[in-house]
Amino acid sequence: MKKVAISACLMGERCRYDGSDNRDVKLLGKLQGCELIPFCPEHHCFGTPRPTMDLIRTEQGIKALSNVTGADLSPPVIRYAQRFFDEHPEIDLFIGKDRSPSCGVCSARLYDRDKRLLDDRAAGLMAAEAKRRGIECWDAESFIEAHPAPPITGS
Repeated sequence: MKKVAISACLMGERCRYDGSDNRDVKLLGKLQGCELIPFCPEHHCFGTPRPTMDLIRTEQGIKALSNVTGADLSPPVIRYAQRFFDEHPEIDLFIGKDRSPSCGVCSARLYDRDKRLLDDRAAGLMAAEAKRRGIECWDAESFIEAHPAPPITGS
């Protein structure tokens, strides 16, 4: 059985920054028969609700900075990601929430210190760790587009 790490909000967990979810019935339907292993580094590290954060290119590399305090929130998210994948070495597939600074695979927004958009196809911190480990990675929206429903045959 394929083991899929999936952003918990996509499964309906109310763990987004504002306490809502991003339940995606279409995505979940495409993953039937897989073992789903939910994750949410931001909820685990900072609770819900929480202030938002953005990926910022700094002199020390890419960091997730709080939009309220400017604090570097990267270390706990990176530790969570490393621990998650260490505890689940059997993961075959990673599906992240699009545009998330933690979970976006190739859709996170990367800014400079003045909040000018540098790239809108960056990897979030947890997605970057999954990629480093050689796990197949998809943004949820791209996965749905690339895996169309099978044709209906017969009647």
